[in-house]
Amino acid sequence: MTRENSSPLGRPAEPPERPVPAPSDPVLADPALAEISLALFHLRRVWAKPDLMKRIRAQTSSGPGARPLQLSNLMVVHAVAALNAEAEVTVGAVAERLEIDPSTASRLVGHAIDAGLVSRRPSPVDARRANLGLTAAGARVKQVADRSRRAYLDELMADWTPDERTDFARLLTRFTDAAARAPMEADRVDRIFEEAHAD
Repeated sequence: MTRENSSPLGRPAEPPERPVPAPSDPVLADPALAEISLALFHLRRVWAKPDLMKRIRAQTSSGPGARPLQLSNLMVVHAVAALNAEAEVTVGAVAERLEIDPSTASRLVGHAIDAGLVSRRPSPVDARRANLGLTAAGARVKQVADRSRRAYLDELMADWTPDERTDFARLLTRFTDAAARAPMEADRVDRIFEEAHAD
């Protein structure tokens, strides 16, 4: 055995590591897509931290009528407010707006009504349907939530120029609209593991 082929301890030397070839797939080779993917993953982890969710629940522990507020209440309040500007607001419309099934929407709307944030009155178009609207308390909750969210974003972007904020808003809206038109489906996740185990 020659010196070149052995380690100082007499064991065969480890073969040199081969450099990992650059990906031939243009999607994998695009560094911008890699950065976006990593940033979105990190953002999800930051906003879904258990201690953050606990603080939010603690801060909304007593709503109108001393009923506990839930994050789902805010979802319904924002959906009803947005829909109210367009047309009659039904449970079905809320379900479509939140992209959930009607039975879940009915339950969440019921919780928002119990919390005193949403009112239900007969529809002027069809008496068999309920027309939903915000109560005075619901309107206040939406106003406070909007102000709080914008103040938080203002802190995060304190050193951004107005042009940077405008560009980011435009691009993020464009990205969100594209994601809404083509959401990630479960079969894409399945294919990840299928392709990973293919070799």
